[in-house]
Amino acid sequence: MKAVRFHGKGDIRLEDIEVPVCGKGQVKVTHLPINYRTSQPTILTSTHRSNQPSAEYAARQDLHEFMGGANIIPTTPHPITGEKAPLTLGHEFSGVVEEVGEGITDVKVGQRVSVQPIIYDGSCGACKDGLINCCDNNGFMGLSGWGGGLSEHIVVPRSAVYEIPDGVSLKAGALVEPIAVAWHSVDISPLKKGDAVLVLGGGPIGLAVIQCLKARGAEKIIASEVAPGRKAFAKHFGADYVLDPTQDDIVARVKEICGGVGADIAFDAAGVQVGLDQALKAIRAQGTLVNIAVWEKPVQLQMKDLIFRERKYVGVTTYVEGDFKHVLDAIASGKLKPEAMITGKIKMDEIEEKGFKALIEEKDKH
Repeated sequence: MKAVRFHGKGDIRLEDIEVPVCGKGQVKVTHLPINYRTSQPTILTSTHRSNQPSAEYAARQDLHEFMGGANIIPTTPHPITGEKAPLTLGHEFSGVVEEVGEGITDVKVGQRVSVQPIIYDGSCGACKDGLINCCDNNGFMGLSGWGGGLSEHIVVPRSAVYEIPDGVSLKAGALVEPIAVAWHSVDISPLKKGDAVLVLGGGPIGLAVIQCLKARGAEKIIASEVAPGRKAFAKHFGADYVLDPTQDDIVARVKEICGGVGADIAFDAAGVQVGLDQALKAIRAQGTLVNIAVWEKPVQLQMKDLIFRERKYVGVTTYVEGDFKHVLDAIASGKLKPEAMITGKIKMDEIEEKGFKALIEEKDKH
């Protein structure tokens, strides 16, 4: 089968690899139409890219790996999968069940599913507490082994598949993973209906946070973003105010919007030092700053801005069991309408030029 494989920084290749075998307790998902095997899976680029056969895929962390080298992808055998680069990419995807393994009775061939890609050992302290996202040895399908969404077929544990409700497209199903990150972040925060919230960054995660906040009762949503296209997306998805940190005094404007006291909560989906500094000052006394961003460099935290206003700084990572179901239900009910995040459609053999390079060189369009 065809698969897009990561070999190193700036080195991804479309290769022929063996089709995985579906074993006991597993589900085989295809990224090809069940009745048409000569097509290719298609890819959603973001502010997510497809041709809509029977699978959709959306990329974010894969782009970071392509640009910066193996950050999450293991260069020594992963403790759970035993795999290392080169690996098949793709951890944000949906597809159609083509085979179920022994012992699986509640999943049927032909069902459309979204795949939750976290790999966890189930035995560490975090896993025993139900925090699979904080597993001591965690990884992700599409980044740590066990195949990935950028392939024609993948075999996953039964626990990883969530049926896509009727009326929800495969494209929306591919967006469940990044939206689940936002959903979990909002869950971790102390959000109350009517709160004023600042969101740093208008990329896929920032936009997902805005949508989740809107769906869950935030009163004033303030986005901070530089790129014109992303500012327009932020407004479309529900931001009440869109500020530009190159033109606006973010701290002063947020306080002005919030009656002089600052935002109740801020979400950092940008991971930029100056943004972090601004957000700490822009939240009210005893406010909370939630960090979602994956920082590529060490960051400085101005402790006096926390201590003397009793502010809180909270880290979050990915999602927990149940978040995929919550997001799918919210999309099915119409509370979330994420498909406008899709900015284009490409095929696997176009991923480098029309996928990753387009996202890098034409950031404002995606």
